[in-house]
Amino acid sequence: MNFKALSLGLAVAVASSFTMAAPVAYKIDPTHTQTVFSWNHFGFSTPSANFTDIQGVINVDNAKPSASSVDVTIPVSSVNTSVTALDKEFQTADWFDTAKYPNITFKSTKVETKDKKHFKITGNLTVKGITKPVVLDAVLNKQGIHPMTKSPAVGFNATTSFSRSEFGIANYVPNVGDKITVNITAEAQVPAAK
Repeated sequence: MNFKALSLGLAVAVASSFTMAAPVAYKIDPTHTQTVFSWNHFGFSTPSANFTDIQGVINVDNAKPSASSVDVTIPVSSVNTSVTALDKEFQTADWFDTAKYPNITFKSTKVETKDKKHFKITGNLTVKGITKPVVLDAVLNKQGIHPMTKSPAVGFNATTSFSRSEFGIANYVPNVGDKITVNITAEAQVPAAK
């Protein structure tokens, strides 16, 4: 028996297993990612708006999901309420104060696995310069090779809710709801090598 060849083969196999288990960094695709938020309006309706041009990275560790992480930046100027006047009003100091705080950010601090598709992602949400912990209930939609780009890709949906007054945006509370419900859908891909 060729022990040298056997040892070399085992070393290659072990190295390969570590390579396969290594965390993968997926860059968020802003053209297929949306953050939609909704609120109660005087009890009559539940309007919604969305942010676009979302940037960030989702680090996925399949071998150790708790080591996965999310880091997202949302430009406040991208808000779309379908009401032009409200889009402009949201940029003012009474609301998001975009001139001073141009971005909303979310940085995960803990990822908990419920099963292979469902996760709880705890993190720090920063809005208008105020940081508070929130929890995302996330569902893995798919992980694999994207059929168009041929790059490794991953997709998630997630939901969360919080009180906007905790972030210094309390206009018209309680007539206009304090609770904000957020629905997120995101695609991310491994950038092609240059």
